[in-house]
Amino acid sequence: MTLRASFFFTILVILLSSCSNNYGNDDDSLGPTTIDNPDDVNDVTYADINFSNWKVTLPVDENNNGSPDEYQPNELVNGGYRTNTAIQPYMYDDTEDSSIEFYTFPASTTTNSSYSRTELRELINPSNARSNWSLAQGGNMTGRLKLVDISEDSQSSSQYHRTIVMQIHGIISENDMAIHGFSSNNGPPLIKIYWKDGYIWSHKKSLVDETTSGDDLLDTSSSTWYDIKDNMGYVGFEAFDFRITASDARLELQLNENEPLVYEDVSLEKWPFQNYYKAGNYLGSTAEGAFSKVKFFELEVSH
Repeated sequence: MTLRASFFFTILVILLSSCSNNYGNDDDSLGPTTIDNPDDVNDVTYADINFSNWKVTLPVDENNNGSPDEYQPNELVNGGYRTNTAIQPYMYDDTEDSSIEFYTFPASTTTNSSYSRTELRELINPSNARSNWSLAQGGNMTGRLKLVDISEDSQSSSQYHRTIVMQIHGIISENDMAIHGFSSNNGPPLIKIYWKDGYIWSHKKSLVDETTSGDDLLDTSSSTWYDIKDNMGYVGFEAFDFRITASDARLELQLNENEPLVYEDVSLEKWPFQNYYKAGNYLGSTAEGAFSKVKFFELEVSH
C-alpha cells in the first residue's frame, strides 16, 4: 500500500469509528427517557359524581350573610370546585383513590338545625330549588362511600360522634305554600342515613297517630312525625355501597349486598311533602373540637 493510500484508509477508519460511537451514545440517551404515551404520566381519575343537579352547603359563613355558604351546580361542574378556594377546605379531591372528601365541623348552621354540614343538595331544576319530586314520581340514589375519620364522643355512651351521610328531605310544595301562606317551606327529613360507631342506621319518619289526616299532616313537629330506627349493619371505616329507592308509598334501602330494608306503611301513603336527595357529611355534634370526614367515590341520582 502506498503512503497516500495508507493515509486515506486511516482517515476512513477514524470516521467510521466516530459515527458508530455517536449512534451508540444517542441510543443510550433516548432509551430511558422515551415516553410511549406522555398522557399516562398525568392520568388522574376523579370521583364519579356529576354535579349538574347538586349544590353544596358548607359549614362556614364567609360572606357574613347569616347563613352557611352555598355554591350552585354551575360553580361545581367541570371541576369548578377544584379551583374555588372557598370550597377547597371542605370539599376536595383525593386522587389517590379517586374520591371526593367532605370535611365539616361545628360552625355555621342552617335556619332549622343546630348542626353544621358539608353536604350536597339535589336540584332537579338547577334554577329553582322549589321544584322537587313526590313519592309517586319516585327516585333512586346510589353511592359508594366511607367514613374516613370522626371525633370521639366523651359526653355520651358512644365512642364517636355521629354523622348523616345520605337523606331524603321533605319540603312543602309551592302549592301548599300558597294555599296556607306558610312563611317557610321546610319539611321534615323522610329518611336519614347515619353512621354511628361504625354501624349504618336508618331513621325514617312515621306518624305518631296514623289517623292524622288533611292539613294536620303538614305539621313538621315531633308531635306529628317521629323517627323509627333500624340498624342496617356494620361498615366501620371501610367503603360501602348504599341505595335509597323511593316510589309511591314505598321506600327500599340497601347496604352493600345485604337484604334490602323495605318500608310500606300508612305514613308513606299519607306523606304530604315533596322531596329531594342529600348526600355528604352532616355532623351531629356541636362539641368543641368535633369534626368528621366522609369520602364519596360514586354518587348517582335518577328519576
